[in-house]
Amino acid sequence: MKRVFFTVFIAAFITAVTVHAQQTKDPKMDSFIANLMSKMTLEEKIGQMNLPSEGDIITGLGANNNIAAKIKKGQVGGMFNIKGVDKIKDIQRIAVEESRMKIPMLFGMDVIHGYETVFPIPLGIASTWDMAAIEQSAHIAATEASADGINWTFSPMVDIARDPRWGRVSEGSGEDPFLGGEIAKAMVRGYQGKDNSFSSNTNILACVKHFALYGAVEAGRDYNTVDMSHLRMYNEYLYPYKAAVEAGVGSVMASFNLVDGIPAHGNQWLLTEVLRNQWKFDGFTVADYGGIGEIVSHGLGNLKAASEMALKAGLDMDMVSEGFLHSLTKSVQEGKVTQQQIDAACRRVLEAKYKLGLFANPYKYCDPLRAKKDIYNKENRAIARKTASESFVLLKNEGNVLPLSKNKKQTIAVIGPLADTRSNMVGTWSVAAKLDRPATVVEGLKEVAGKNTKILYAKGANLTADATLEKNSTMFGRELNRDDRSEEELKAEALQIAAQADVIIAAMGESSEMSGESSSRTDIGIPDVQKRLLAELLKTGKPVVLVLFAGRPMTLVWEQANVPAILNVWFGGSEAATAIADVVFGDVNPSGKLSSTFPRSVAQIPVYYNHLNTGRPASDNGFQKFRSNYLDEKNAPLYPFGFGLSYTQFSYSDIKLSSAMMTSNTEITASVTVTNTGKTDGAEVVQLYIRDLVGSVSRPVKELKGFQKIKLKAGESKAVTFKITTELLKFYNSMLEHVAEPGDFELMIGSSSNDVKTVKFTLN
Repeated sequence: MKRVFFTVFIAAFITAVTVHAQQTKDPKMDSFIANLMSKMTLEEKIGQMNLPSEGDIITGLGANNNIAAKIKKGQVGGMFNIKGVDKIKDIQRIAVEESRMKIPMLFGMDVIHGYETVFPIPLGIASTWDMAAIEQSAHIAATEASADGINWTFSPMVDIARDPRWGRVSEGSGEDPFLGGEIAKAMVRGYQGKDNSFSSNTNILACVKHFALYGAVEAGRDYNTVDMSHLRMYNEYLYPYKAAVEAGVGSVMASFNLVDGIPAHGNQWLLTEVLRNQWKFDGFTVADYGGIGEIVSHGLGNLKAASEMALKAGLDMDMVSEGFLHSLTKSVQEGKVTQQQIDAACRRVLEAKYKLGLFANPYKYCDPLRAKKDIYNKENRAIARKTASESFVLLKNEGNVLPLSKNKKQTIAVIGPLADTRSNMVGTWSVAAKLDRPATVVEGLKEVAGKNTKILYAKGANLTADATLEKNSTMFGRELNRDDRSEEELKAEALQIAAQADVIIAAMGESSEMSGESSSRTDIGIPDVQKRLLAELLKTGKPVVLVLFAGRPMTLVWEQANVPAILNVWFGGSEAATAIADVVFGDVNPSGKLSSTFPRSVAQIPVYYNHLNTGRPASDNGFQKFRSNYLDEKNAPLYPFGFGLSYTQFSYSDIKLSSAMMTSNTEITASVTVTNTGKTDGAEVVQLYIRDLVGSVSRPVKELKGFQKIKLKAGESKAVTFKITTELLKFYNSMLEHVAEPGDFELMIGSSSNDVKTVKFTLN
């Protein structure tokens, strides 16, 4: 029996389908591409759909051979993972001077959170809740990458992720669709420019990924199966991708997982019906690394069949598998695919090159003078430092241990395996970074502390007791120089150093490669030997500040109960060390807010703020029989979505509504006065949540629908206003219709998802 959702989908299908060839285009581009394609052979068209790598510097899965010969034959449309403007210019020269059609190539790279100037990992920079800063980080990344010959980035990654065991949670913006969508739009603007015209050679092509649902892999295990209802897809997981499309993103990358039992790389409903017909996407689609070949592993045929399936589904460019290159000519001859399908895919790739300006100037991104002045310069690094400091989240500050004073004479012991590393500061997926450049935490503290402060250091522990686990967690040049001494010897040295100090800074947590692709973990706490060392440091009775390095939400129940101060610094990028020092010594007041919930226990996962209610909801006042709770754990997380402390305090007035009634044609405003009641200037993220109290389908207990980051001087107050429109109240009903249903709503404004003021209003 066919699944019901296909019937539902047909009933809800959005009006007339407009095929790609009928969409409004630039007539000049249309004419140019049509003329070019009229001169191309079938094999040359297929060649434009082939994306090999010269040698994969990221995954180590092998290199593609005989690239130059293939380029001359017109068998390559683009390449990726090549670094250096001179090298790229030489390869581009082969394409435009030695191939028959002289078609320029795309050059892509995983420019995920910066190029050589590295910004915080995406999960970290999302914690700034500052769209201007996020857009600026993407613009600087594009400026640097384009100065080195790159014209295409495989970013932003917008997968909603609610299982922190999944390593790639570090690459996304967290658990919330609305926040994720705003960040997706900011990233696209930063990479491509606000008008998507690519008029400047500092703008590069963005690629939203991974389409779709990759963040929902079962058990948090990378590349694993995904299975969910269409209702959940539309209401929760698809929105950030759609937001990127609406922002004009030029390319979309398919995901490794299944969608409705069909690999995303070969899923026609996903790549054509949703992406093109419903959302009107007119860019090109690209496979993820080897994704077409992996259709075979999913059990849907050999590489030739997989290539046919992918093309017919709407995939335009084959990354690495070379199934298109070696099988589609035969598939056309056999009638398995059509010339028109190949023409459509080839055209979309060529259009991207035209929009980038590569036909007008193939060497647009090959200016060696730019490489010398635009990459890793003083200005970019200063912005990266500021952004990093604003991404850190203060999780605890009992007794105002932080900030530390720079004015008094003191000795600080900096202890832990992350205290004296350069290569780990930049975080995962920083493939263009030069790992010997970043300062260590010890160096950053020394630079900022001033002459009154003495800094001592001891490693104190290895990353983990398991040498094999440490090896697997420090790949790609991120070694922590494992110390062969025993745990007790390392600990004794650390305690000797700690005895000389007034304050202890424990630089602990994950290594950078404990998160990222293929870095899933079942235990997401601080590793064993580090935690035992931390316990001994606390026994000294001296103030302890845990500077937590994390690529994911972590389980920190013991740390929250025992450590006086916890500053989550994620992986802050190339300027992380000085940014950490800026916050520790109070030059910057932390303002980061979590974009992902921190669970108390792995057993709670998935735990996220915008969940549906149950028929038997439970409070956290203790176990209640026959309610939806655990015998041995709370339902509530350790740190909720939107949470983050400051060195000052903020108070919120009651909410004022312009009206308690609205109609589909009107809007209301909600305002609240926020006051900095402390003695320190600071920034606060004011968050708006809405709950639909009665719907035709069950609705979440709250949903983020707006936020504003404001700066307030000590004692200052500011009125913050939000506009409530019908659009904010819409959701997809059981027929997948996007509707706002009349009824009662709760409107909440506050400092986090669980600390809000609440009022009610009605939509008539």
